[in-house]
Parts: sequence; structure tokens; C-alpha cells
Amino acid sequence: MDAKLSPEDETFRLTVRRFLEETLTEPLRDAARKRTSLWQDIGSSMTWQQTLHKQGWAAPDWPVEYGGTGWSLIQRYIFAQECVRAEAPALIPMSLKMCGPMLIGYGTDEQKAHYLPRILSGEDIWCQGYSEPGAGSDLASLRTAAESDGDDYIVNGTKIWTSYAQHANMMFALVRTSTEGKKQQGISFLLIDMTTPGITVRPIINIAGVHELNQVFFEDVRVSKANRVGEENDGWSVAKYLLEFERFSMGSVELRRNLGRIEALAKLTPAAGTPFTQDPDFRREFARLEIEALTLEASEQRVLANLSAGKPPGPVSSSLNIQNAEVLQRVDMLGVETVGYYASTYQPEALEIGRNRPPIGPEEAITMVPMYLSNRMKSIAGGSSEIQRNIVAKAILGL
Repeated sequence: MDAKLSPEDETFRLTVRRFLEETLTEPLRDAARKRTSLWQDIGSSMTWQQTLHKQGWAAPDWPVEYGGTGWSLIQRYIFAQECVRAEAPALIPMSLKMCGPMLIGYGTDEQKAHYLPRILSGEDIWCQGYSEPGAGSDLASLRTAAESDGDDYIVNGTKIWTSYAQHANMMFALVRTSTEGKKQQGISFLLIDMTTPGITVRPIINIAGVHELNQVFFEDVRVSKANRVGEENDGWSVAKYLLEFERFSMGSVELRRNLGRIEALAKLTPAAGTPFTQDPDFRREFARLEIEALTLEASEQRVLANLSAGKPPGPVSSSLNIQNAEVLQRVDMLGVETVGYYASTYQPEALEIGRNRPPIGPEEAITMVPMYLSNRMKSIAGGSSEIQRNIVAKAILGL
């Protein structure tokens, strides 16, 4: 969706474009081109975040008083567009997109003063401690327990599918502080230092052969009650608020990036002798996916309008998450089909940042299969599509 811009916004676009041209190095662009999932490699992501922080642009969606930019809705949209077009690395979302907004909404003055500057600078890298074995989509069934001990809690249990826990020095986590009442009651929200004695992180290698996920074990881990966000046993309210930000993201920008790569591949002549751009079935599916990406973008704009007015995204985030995940997976499938027989070539070394050895096949092809494999999790992570359809049914449709 290309909105008609005011002269001021056109000037802003040129300012952003000039900044990106001056600051994005080739290693950073190379890292962005080789990203194959939601997660950017930690080195290039944090380097880029620190560059943006120096410019005051690390958290465009935050209020100005906490380090935000004060940009309008359309300016934030322009910035996201230009970052994709310039091949900027993605930022790790748990800190800037999830923990930061949660603290702004629910944190104490002391928590905001301590953690928000460290999130902006990248001094603290956060992971999310929600899912457990037997408590994923049914998150309220979690069993990790926090027992009161004076001014502290003693935490025992385990979290699973914890993205980038191997890099994080902080975790925001849900723990059970009471077994009375409904499952959603008796849950508290804690901020946990990952260097605390008693924490063990074990890797989980995903289907694409990449270490992004982990299982985290807690054995008599002592956490100060000053690190609790919200009231004791009311962590479910904090978690629901945070999930609204997790479930809302600018997915259409990612779809545009991936569709652009597929279009570049389709212009090449395959072994059969005819480019995919001349194949009516390919053109029909590509057009359908472009339309769905535009539809998603329009829906995102409505949510961003609410955010700019100081309102949380609300349950509509769930419907956008469903749409984004399922369209992205179909885009990935089209990408694999376009790659053709190069999809069978396993060459993880071609994805190494800074590696100059030419890949087997077109440059644009090397990310297609790893992207397809990694993004299978999109309809599960952050709440499965089935769970989010239930949220839509109850909270929006009133069923």
C-alpha cells in the first residue's frame, strides 16, 4: 500500500534513505540477505541496534519520554519500508518489541529507569520464558514454581522453545506462585537474570539445522521480588498485554522482501528453457500472494493507527498473526518451487556471513529452503493458529 505522502514525509524518507546509505556496511547487508527466519544472527543484529541507538532510532514505537522517536504513523511505516529496501539487519524483537513496551505499560518507575535504557543500548538482551513441556498453547497450565522466601522467590522448573536464550542475559518469565483458583490465577511475571546460579541452558536444533531454540532449567534460582512486574498472582494480565505486541508485527514488510527475491529468481531461465514469469500458473499464484500481502499491509495500518493513539493493538493482533503466518508459508512454498532442483542442494556454508565462495545455483536461491523450513514454526510460535482463532472467535466475534 503506497500512501500519498506529504512533502514533509517525502523529506523524511530521503533523510532515512541517506542515513541507511551512509551507515549500512556491506557485511551488515550480507547478513540481512542471508537471514532465513525471524531471527537475525546476534552479531549483526546488535551492531545494527547500537548504530540505530546512537541515532536515537532504535525504538520508533516507544513514547518519546522513554527513548522513542516521536515519529508519526506514516513515518514509522516509511522507516520500516526503507530498512527492508536497503537490506538492513533485523532487530531481535524480545527486547525492543516485547519487553520494552510491557515495562512501559506495567513496570514500576524503578524498573523502567533501570531496564529501558539498557534495552535501547543493547546492554541487556532478553529472552521469553513462557512455554513449558505440556504448557505451550495451553500456557496457563505452566508448572514452573516460584516459592516465596522473604524478599525473594525460589524458582524451580523448566521453560522450552526459548529463542536465543544462549545469547540472552535476561529473561521475562511466567511462574506459578499459587495453585488456588483458576489456572490463569496464581501466575506471576518475573524478570530473571540469566547469570543467576541454578540456571542451565540446553540447545535445541531446529529442522533447518540451526541453533535458535533452547530448553532452560531452573534449580533453586533466587529472584528478588523487586523483579516482579505487576501484582503477585496477576502475571496473566501482564502476559496478555505483552502478547498483544508479540502477535502484532509488520509482517507485510517481510512478505514484500521474500516476494521480491522470488520475482528475481523467476526471471531466470530454468532447465526447461522458459522463465517462470512466462508460466501462467506461477503468475497466478504470485499475483494472489501479492494481493494478500497488500491486504495484510492495509490491516496493519489500522492497528498502527491505534498504537499511535496510545492504544494497545488488542485481539485483532491474533487475526493478523494468523494471516501473516499462513501467507508467509505459502510464499516460502512458492520460493522452493521456483528454486527447482537447487532446492535439493545442502550448502549451509553458503549462508555464512562474509564467506566469498560462490554458492551452487543463483545467489537468491540459497535462503529459500532454510527459510521454508524455519518458517514452519510461524503458525505455532507466539500461540498456534488454532489458539489465535479461538481468541478471535471469543474477543472479536463474541462467540
